[in-house]
Amino acid sequence: MARKQSGKRGASGRGRRDMTVRVRTARGRKASSTRWLQRQLNDPYVAAARREGYRSRAAYKLIEIDDKHQLLKAGAVVVDLGAAPGGWSQVAAQRVMPGGKVIAIDLLEMNPLPDVTVLQGDFLEDTGLEAVNAALAGQKADVVLSDMAPSSTGHRQTDHLRTVALAEAALDFALRVLAPDGTFLAKVFQGGAERDMLDLLKRSFASVRHVKPKASRAESPETYVLATGFRGTEADKSP
Repeated sequence: MARKQSGKRGASGRGRRDMTVRVRTARGRKASSTRWLQRQLNDPYVAAARREGYRSRAAYKLIEIDDKHQLLKAGAVVVDLGAAPGGWSQVAAQRVMPGGKVIAIDLLEMNPLPDVTVLQGDFLEDTGLEAVNAALAGQKADVVLSDMAPSSTGHRQTDHLRTVALAEAALDFALRVLAPDGTFLAKVFQGGAERDMLDLLKRSFASVRHVKPKASRAESPETYVLATGFRGTEADKSP
């Protein structure tokens, strides 16, 4: 579709001069804040997101993953966990319409999006699961997405463990709502998913791999676990 193609051109910055914006550290502002601001101002994906109306640069991560692995098909039912501010939900809605359904849930309030059912709540609690099930209206999800990450502590191993814990929670949710042959995509940190999580993924899905899109910053330890071909849990297979 036209937006997908223009997103790629915009993010690459093709045809533009390389003009780096430098930011001085202002009095009272931490050096880390200055580095973050300079990185934002010089990030081609941030600029592309502004031009094309995406709510976050993260949209281009999902665009790249989907371009390669074809997760989001017209008519598919998608649940986006921890969806705020909505970049992934935007991409999902563009790609599963017409006939698809996108359900976005987050603890934070999220502004409405076209073709997206936005829920505010905690998917880890029964009320959140009930809200998603009500939105599914008897359907199963074809794709469960999770780009969630906890607030950084600055300690890589701690951040890794906390991110994997969120991914495990997202997987537990996905196992409840996915349709046969469904797909699960979730953020983890380099080092990948923990062994217990990988074992469960391999038992429950036909294919499991780690992917790192180019839109992920080179210095970031984030990567994504992609599981396709959901074949049910051990409990599902029990007589």
